[in-house]
Amino acid sequence: MAENILEITDDNFEEAVLNSETPIVVDFWAEWCGPCKMIAPTLEQLADEHVGTFKVGKLNVDDNRETAMKYGIRSIPTLLVIKEGDVAEQIIGAHPKDTLKNKILSAL
Repeated sequence: MAENILEITDDNFEEAVLNSETPIVVDFWAEWCGPCKMIAPTLEQLADEHVGTFKVGKLNVDDNRETAMKYGIRSIPTLLVIKEGDVAEQIIGAHPKDTLKNKILSAL
């Protein structure tokens, strides 16, 4: 996983995401998901470009079903922008970098 990308799991979700002082974008993804692989480099770029503004974390839905079910993830990739423990934005599907960036920043 890239340097500025956090690995999120069912076990660390509360601490890493809900208790984060910095807003975080959680990418719900799976290894077999083509669109997930398409946006991964974009998310890495956004994480590098916006250090201190928001964090990016990845949660593998195959390995962490509890959290995916809790947030009603039915399609991947799904990005949740979580600010102060609450979902501020939900982005479903692969989008261009500018679209992702604008949606994320507008939710902050």
